[in-house]
Amino acid sequence: MAERVGAIGVMSGTSMDGIDVAFLRTDGEAWVEPGPARGYAYPAATRAALLDLLADPERARHDPLPELEAAVTDAHAAAVEDFLRDAGLDRGAVALVGLHGQTVLHRPEERFTRQLVLGDRAARRLGIPVVDRFRHADVAAGGQGAPFAPLYHRALTAGMPGERDGPLMVLNLGGVGNVTWIDGDSLIAFDTGPANALLDDFVRQRRGQSFDADGALAAAGTADAAVVRDVLRQPFFRRMPPKSLDRNAFHGLVAAVAPLSDADGAATLAALTVEAVAAALEHVPVPPRRWLVTGGGRHNRFFMARFRERLGVPVDPVEAVGWDGDALEAQCFAYLAVRAARGLPLSLPATTGVPHPMPGGRLHPAG
Repeated sequence: MAERVGAIGVMSGTSMDGIDVAFLRTDGEAWVEPGPARGYAYPAATRAALLDLLADPERARHDPLPELEAAVTDAHAAAVEDFLRDAGLDRGAVALVGLHGQTVLHRPEERFTRQLVLGDRAARRLGIPVVDRFRHADVAAGGQGAPFAPLYHRALTAGMPGERDGPLMVLNLGGVGNVTWIDGDSLIAFDTGPANALLDDFVRQRRGQSFDADGALAAAGTADAAVVRDVLRQPFFRRMPPKSLDRNAFHGLVAAVAPLSDADGAATLAALTVEAVAAALEHVPVPPRRWLVTGGGRHNRFFMARFRERLGVPVDPVEAVGWDGDALEAQCFAYLAVRAARGLPLSLPATTGVPHPMPGGRLHPAG
């Protein structure tokens, strides 16, 4: 039996709404025991610089960005230090820290992905071994480099009541939507399309708000069905998985809904998210008996109501089965850090399209 160790995972998603930190004990395989988790805000200046960078893909691809990468690293390391204190954890209980870093550009079709983080700098500061660069080996080998949570989703469902009663779908609604279809040991995973990012950007432009709380603005409007149909005709939605998206892949849609009112524009972008998720059913062999929703989008009551209407089976936040949706991705990178240190695969052909089960990550020793 593999040794069970404690690890910390750190994740900031494409919505950049904060830095999530979580502790997990695991063997890197089927045994997982989630522990405490917390969320921490980015320093305002660092978040603003990251948002500016996202608007300039060429700069995100080519500029060295040493100051910004150091600031991102220091923000993540500070979050770990605050977490150790807030959760009452001793550093000696932590064998590894998995630092995903901040994705600023993801172009797997060009074998390129970039996450800002300096694992060696963080390891020196924390005095704990750090794993970073989780996605790079996958992308370099021709994989999509995303989604990377499916193996953790499968570990969480192992032994769950009803596990053998038919397939289950885990939907992550972050900046981009992605799904994991689980049927016993079988996995299929892929990005579905835009999720929170477009709606957040639209509401920020129109209302100066960071997001549409509870989907209230979208619920007050009427979706433009023609815009939704036109978007769903784009090749991405017909392409067989595995497939993944950059956060800004559909950013032109904010301009497409510009003639609409605030409420109708929000309703149109929300409808696109729902229909993109429903379209995912075309790419799995058997429809799921249940959907479990994680990511910030599960807090959007309008989204959740529309998913239940559209999908016709139970759709619940992951908390319904005892998972912590605010911590799930951070937990995932703690789990993957342990797998990386043990040379186990982080991705599979059916999850990212990589040619064979692919190890990854880069380990930096403490100090």
